[in-house]
Amino acid sequence: MGSRTPLFSEHERLGARLVPFGGWDMPLHYGSQLDEHHAVRQQAGVFDVSHMRPIDIQGADALVFLRRLLANDVAKLKQPGKALYSCMLNADGGVIDDLICYYLGPNRYRAVVNAATADKDLAWMQACIQGAAVGINSRDDLAMLAVQGPQARAEAAALLPEALRAPALALRPFFATEQGDWLVGRTGYTGEDGFEILLPATEVVDLWQALIAAGVTPCGLGARDTLRLEAGMNLYGQDMTEEIGPLESGLGWTVAFEPPGRDFIGRAALEAQRSRGGLRDFVGLLLIGRGVLRSHQPVLVDGQPVGEVTSGGFSPTLQRSIALARVQPGMGDSCAVEIRGKAVPARVVKPPFVRHGKARIALG
Repeated sequence: MGSRTPLFSEHERLGARLVPFGGWDMPLHYGSQLDEHHAVRQQAGVFDVSHMRPIDIQGADALVFLRRLLANDVAKLKQPGKALYSCMLNADGGVIDDLICYYLGPNRYRAVVNAATADKDLAWMQACIQGAAVGINSRDDLAMLAVQGPQARAEAAALLPEALRAPALALRPFFATEQGDWLVGRTGYTGEDGFEILLPATEVVDLWQALIAAGVTPCGLGARDTLRLEAGMNLYGQDMTEEIGPLESGLGWTVAFEPPGRDFIGRAALEAQRSRGGLRDFVGLLLIGRGVLRSHQPVLVDGQPVGEVTSGGFSPTLQRSIALARVQPGMGDSCAVEIRGKAVPARVVKPPFVRHGKARIALG
């Protein structure tokens, strides 16, 4: 039996199919993964993401500490509530985890890390303190909901504590507002607008039930994965790993090489990779023939392997099979993917595939 979020009994009550994920027992779907996917693209859905780990970083050296710890530069966060996405790298430039970091105020930050890597991340952060005046606090007392979709912000804001309603609706993307132990961020992992809401675990059942009573669809891990794939968003452990860094995972934009004097962990390795050249491309694939794209399938050009699928699946919005893949540079715009021993034609495209309910690639 895995760990359980404060909403586990709610998932059972709603008839969820529960599966192990990152050491947790989590809902895969509540009956129809397809319906949940479409609910987020067209209206609003709510995900229990309380298995993810909020970690507070504070103290006189918090800024200096995070500027070394993360590949992106938290010095860019000037306004309280502003957030950024970053990778946390090892010395070889591999990805220990990807995360969102919020600037909450002078010497106060919050990182939200992935469930399967949370304990490893926390241990890495603590090992990197090295005498700095910084405290690291795992916020196990908090739960987290993601409310996503074109109607999500309006539906969720009406159910927030009154002091948070207007500030939440005024948020720009990748900003957050807090009140006590509640934090509402205009962030997400679906390619739709919405909120990620951190709140006391003792209060999450009430908010969950209120959202569902208001018509927001409960959604599980299955829809979360098809939504993030359509949005061209990476999944840790598949699209990037401790062996494969951001420059070959479509995440070069998250690495702040300026200013040149910021010596973040992994910088020397990434600079050496850039100097050597020949970095593999991270691309999208649209299957032309019949089949379903899955991770680890070989990508072929003229019958020869040039890379492999890292994430793949069927897109409910596009009604086509799509994938992310790591391939040799400059291979052109057509290829094939080996599916059950057959080379099936595919087209190379630039992610995202879908954003805000609309196709972002040509299907012809």
